[in-house]
Amino acid sequence: MNQKISSRATFLAILTAVISGVSVFVSKIGVSVLKDPILYTTLKNGIVAVFLIGLILVLKRWPEIKALSKAQWIKLFAISIIGGSLPFALFFIGITKTTAINGALIHKTLFLWIFLFAYPFLKERISRLQWLGVGSIFAANFFIGGFTGFKFNGGELMILGATFLWAIENIIAKKVLSNLSSVTVAAARMTLGSLFLIPILFFRGGLSPIFALNGSQWVFAFIAGALLFGYVLSWYSALKLAPATYVATLLVPATLVTNVLSAIFVTHAFGFKDFISAFLNILGIGLVVFFAHRISRHPSSPNKTISTAV
Repeated sequence: MNQKISSRATFLAILTAVISGVSVFVSKIGVSVLKDPILYTTLKNGIVAVFLIGLILVLKRWPEIKALSKAQWIKLFAISIIGGSLPFALFFIGITKTTAINGALIHKTLFLWIFLFAYPFLKERISRLQWLGVGSIFAANFFIGGFTGFKFNGGELMILGATFLWAIENIIAKKVLSNLSSVTVAAARMTLGSLFLIPILFFRGGLSPIFALNGSQWVFAFIAGALLFGYVLSWYSALKLAPATYVATLLVPATLVTNVLSAIFVTHAFGFKDFISAFLNILGIGLVVFFAHRISRHPSSPNKTISTAV
């Protein structure tokens, strides 16, 4: 069946991109401040899990959780491992071994992997006209100020592995969200994912480093947790309302946000290439959103819309 794309879904997807861009930049600093990437991601994810459990209580979603079937629990456990634990460990170890811009660029190949899985598993595809926007957004990433090329080292390969796992998570989550609320799925992802990270932390030396953190380290952990809380809620909410390929495409311009922050706080320069990148990102977003909404309103168009079987 064809899935209509609402303005709310578009807003949430773009909001997710903004949060993601800020989060990648902050995480590069946060990991260096806390010094241990596994401690950083476990603490940050744990904070998000507490926030989400609180939201579950406020919204009174326990009846939905109690009614979960065995098949739904299996899928939620898969999401928590594939999306909420292992890739975080890979990503935040990897980000210590490369630049924030390189990490953001690799992470933004997420939409390519989602495209690869979405057609066979979700029966999604995008129109020929939308490919113009996708191409513009993708090209924008190669006009990034400060980007000197990939190193193809262990850190970048870890980030690529994390991105691949998150793509698989998107496919599973899209199916699960057809019957469950975004808050419930997000809470399961972060709560169970945090529990799976704790054994890794114990293996690396236990929980004692948490009690030795100073004020600035806790501040970075809470800022990162707040960003991730906003990210996972807006992302799952957008994914529930729109095709996975559409949401993933609008996530790519997050690199622009990271680049702007790097220009302001690190390189102190926003050159001609950066302006080209910004222009291509904005143009691409406009083309993707315009054609997706137009075709969604007229599904009989020859350039058929993204279709979703969930």
